[in-house]
Amino acid sequence: MRRRDFIKAIAGSAAIWPFAAGAQQTERTRRIGVLSGLAAADPQGQATIGALLQSLHQLGWADGRNATIYYRWGNGNVDDMRRQATELVALAPDVMIATGGASVGPLLQATRTIPIVFANVPDPVGSGFVDSLSHPGGNATGFVQFEYSLTGKWLELLKQVAPSVTNLAMLWDPNRKVMEVKQRYGSSTLLIEDSPISRGLIQSLREKSINVTTYKPDTDKRARVIAQSDLFAGGSVLFPRRAAWLEEFTAELLAFPGRHDDQVDAITQGLAWGRERRGEVYCGRVKGWY
Repeated sequence: MRRRDFIKAIAGSAAIWPFAAGAQQTERTRRIGVLSGLAAADPQGQATIGALLQSLHQLGWADGRNATIYYRWGNGNVDDMRRQATELVALAPDVMIATGGASVGPLLQATRTIPIVFANVPDPVGSGFVDSLSHPGGNATGFVQFEYSLTGKWLELLKQVAPSVTNLAMLWDPNRKVMEVKQRYGSSTLLIEDSPISRGLIQSLREKSINVTTYKPDTDKRARVIAQSDLFAGGSVLFPRRAAWLEEFTAELLAFPGRHDDQVDAITQGLAWGRERRGEVYCGRVKGWY
């Protein structure tokens, strides 16, 4: 069986190639790496592994017979996730499985060649794991929990069911998105503006023993951008050539000051904080961006 077909089977593709039991016995043993962000004893993690093994068995693959499965557990720790991802890559598996969004980033940092199949990732495009849902590109593909573009359709259906509704409230947990970004980039410190609206988030993160640094600006947004404009003009601020967020961010930056300026304000505050703490900002090139 070709390597490509094996990966299709792992991904649960609808176009799964048929398996011949007799032929499988003569094929070499396939190696599968599994990285979970949970602890090995976590019930949810064990349930996920159980479902994976059952699905592989239905497709004709069994650990110890025609497949060898390597498990690694991140224990909810960024450093552990990176180390475990590196260990998995060193084992040279045919394919790796990321059981959640927190597992994908470390695996992509460890390899850009071994195929990665992910599950339970809310926004792989926005997270930078794939180029698009229709054409993932790179070496990662998988399944999303839901597609954000369907939100408009949800509202349409709600309006049909309850046409008298004019106001809608949405519950959103900012901690989850912050933690996803932290784990994806392996950040040791989170810089958050100290404002009344963010203090609840800051307190919640610190209760989880997350290293949070607060920054309270003493000027308006326009003055903050002007104060860092020399870094932009001097070429000290570098951006990737390709990123899901780049077009929107560039438009916001060029339109400043405008109606939408939160991203511009965030980067200028980050640059200001870096200058205050280090005297100057060093912007290194990220491998693969240029």
